[in-house]
Amino acid sequence: MPQFVIEREMPGAGQLGPADLKGASQHSCSVIKDLGPDIQWVQSYVTDDKIYCVYRAPSEQLIKDHAEKSGFPANRISEVRNIIDPTTAEG
Repeated sequence: MPQFVIEREMPGAGQLGPADLKGASQHSCSVIKDLGPDIQWVQSYVTDDKIYCVYRAPSEQLIKDHAEKSGFPANRISEVRNIIDPTTAEG
């Protein structure tokens, strides 16, 4: 299934506390459950003013649907074409 990186501009995201992050996570999971089994949240990286999320979904449109229904911005959606890590250098 295609994998996407979603860039969410959220000023102050890095200042969110554990309870805020838990609430946001629960809300996101609830929307994903409503959208059905074709979308999966893998993980997210929180920086000072942005959150970068990794999702699996059959289409970019499903990612946009999640953003619209959840109320979380999806300022940029990029499909992952390849994944590399230090072991890539060993081949």
